[in-house]
Amino acid sequence: MGTALVYHEDMTAARLLWEDPECEIECPQRLTAALEGLQQRGLEQRCLRLVAREASEAELGLVHSPEYVALLRGTQALGTQELQALSGQYDAVYFHPRTFHCARLAVGAALQLVDAVMTGAVRNGLALVRPPGHHSQRAAANGFCVFNSVAIAARHAKQKHGLHRFVPVWLQRVPCPSVVPELSVCRVLIVDWDVHHGQGTQYIFEDDPSVLYFSWHRYEHRRFWPYLRESDADAVGQGQGLGFTVNLPWNQVLAPHPRPPPRAPHPAHIPLPEPPLLPRPTWPCLQFDPELVLVSAGFDSAIGDPEGQMQATPECFAHLTQLLQVLADGRVCAVLEGGYHLESLSQSVCMMVQALLGDPAPPLSGPMVPHGSALESIQSVRAAQAPYWMSLQQQGAAPVLSPSTCSPEGKPSPLLPWGPEFKAAATQTMAALSSLLDKLCLNPTPPVRTAVALTAPDAALVLPPGVLCQERSALPEEMQAWARPHKALAQDKALTALGKVLYLLDRLLDGQVSSGIAATPAPATAATLDVAIRCGLSHGAQRLLCVAVGQLDRPPDLTDDGRNLWLNIGGKEAAAPSTFHVCVPLPGVSGGVMRARPLALNCPSWGNCGCICPSEIGSFQPDLVLVALGPAHGLRDPQAALLTALLRGPAGGRVLALIDEESTPQLVGVLARVLHGEAPPSLGPFSMASPEDMQALMRLRGPLEPQWKMLQVAGEAGVGVVRLRVSA
Repeated sequence: MGTALVYHEDMTAARLLWEDPECEIECPQRLTAALEGLQQRGLEQRCLRLVAREASEAELGLVHSPEYVALLRGTQALGTQELQALSGQYDAVYFHPRTFHCARLAVGAALQLVDAVMTGAVRNGLALVRPPGHHSQRAAANGFCVFNSVAIAARHAKQKHGLHRFVPVWLQRVPCPSVVPELSVCRVLIVDWDVHHGQGTQYIFEDDPSVLYFSWHRYEHRRFWPYLRESDADAVGQGQGLGFTVNLPWNQVLAPHPRPPPRAPHPAHIPLPEPPLLPRPTWPCLQFDPELVLVSAGFDSAIGDPEGQMQATPECFAHLTQLLQVLADGRVCAVLEGGYHLESLSQSVCMMVQALLGDPAPPLSGPMVPHGSALESIQSVRAAQAPYWMSLQQQGAAPVLSPSTCSPEGKPSPLLPWGPEFKAAATQTMAALSSLLDKLCLNPTPPVRTAVALTAPDAALVLPPGVLCQERSALPEEMQAWARPHKALAQDKALTALGKVLYLLDRLLDGQVSSGIAATPAPATAATLDVAIRCGLSHGAQRLLCVAVGQLDRPPDLTDDGRNLWLNIGGKEAAAPSTFHVCVPLPGVSGGVMRARPLALNCPSWGNCGCICPSEIGSFQPDLVLVALGPAHGLRDPQAALLTALLRGPAGGRVLALIDEESTPQLVGVLARVLHGEAPPSLGPFSMASPEDMQALMRLRGPLEPQWKMLQVAGEAGVGVVRLRVSA
């Protein structure tokens, strides 16, 4: 299975026919710039290209009223003055005689993509469409949006592709007994990362428990368009849909005005005193366990965009896409929404498509220190959602909404007008944007994405196409030099395995291979890991993360100089001997793995009884990750696969996994697939962590927080931990 790209050139037909500074940025060049970027980088050629079809009026009727559809049909025969008069009845909308056709194509493209993904023809995909849709409501256009393509796609998926899976018992949420375990539904997650709140989508599904709407957006305490009270964190849905609307509002972006005054030059963005926190869109999404993920993929929060005036760099969208791919068995359908700086839009779309294709996401750059206002927003979301989700009820009573995060009563005061300092900052930003985009173009994918080095061939091993079986080894003198301090590497079999590890590691470090898997005899695992760490640090890695699962101790003479972060999952107790040496135990009873709600920007955060990857990884920013499954690691294949998949993020996909040579071909195969960009297998149901587990995790976090600022997110948001049940 591959990635679909759905498009039709007719969607460039609609354009503004009169002067309107507010609407002129929604132009046909948005699509052509994005498509040309995909073509220039060879990404379109790697996708399955589908030509969009028009949605039928019956399909439009899944969301929109017949009267509204008839009104839009009638615009085909209107003159310019009539179109302008009709457009003036809506907020930030323009109509063209071809708008009805273009908007039907946009919806049809989304439906084609859903059909292709749900039938297994492709794994995921992007519908490159305009006009956008997430502001559109049942009987109203709004914010450049005509028909709500994502909402219609969700209804279409539920109607046509209902998978008849039972709602698990663990999805029953206190105090909402209306969610019945025997109810058969198709659960759809809609993630909306457009800089503007998608109020249209929220209104459509606010009472529907089979659709979880998760939006993060600029809000500024209701001073950013669309200026709605219901865009705040305490808007959580209605009736049976309580808890199925999740809004994460950003309140202190520090840009001067949501829209520049008419005829004024559009600024690029206003730099923040601290980088904004991009949310991990997996809570309470993990507990919801969606069968399909729809993305309202707006790129107006990207650096340089005149609407968002924020500074998300293109690679941020690759990381967000990669994180979503661990949900719903990788069934992700993205639909273009906003994005109005043509070059930034093009590069951001390319980054997203690369992630959908399975390419590793480039490392995130810059310091990772959470903005204080972002921490308040996350706390506000947890307070609003805790009554409805077990995964947020970890620290006793639910927190109280902070007064500083609530929307002000009455009419909100306007933001400050544009000043000379903001215009100067915008000029500097444009220069930085040009330099950034040049660097991204110079970051090619390695010629070999994944390589596997085994000690002996295995006829039962099935690898994805394109995965290289490596047979070559390091030079004998190099192997012997590295092996000399270790008795466990004296045997020929261990030395041969070490040679393959060293050769593969060199290929990772010189950019010839993106990721790899290497097998080693069990008695030699610790020694091989020690050599791999030292070799990596001496051969070019500036910062190395080692995640050692099972009975593997940190090498006693490993220098604690800040260049290596050792995370041992399998110690006797939770401990942090230093800020670069963290130990957490595996659960003694279940033998399974605990999974915590994500707490950081670009890395997973796990509970203290299983697969751990703490928030400090985001601050550490490694350029090489070693993950070793040692003796008694206790992980089932899906758990090991999810851990490995999430570890692709911090180092731009540069991951080397060391496994026991006696590991099953199934484990090798599933690790190869996730490193190659496929979705990890489903983990199945989970239950809550014990109070003892939670207390141990919180004690561990305390001494680490001063060094690793991203752990503050855990403090503000709460640490939601759940235990995975282990099959007998």
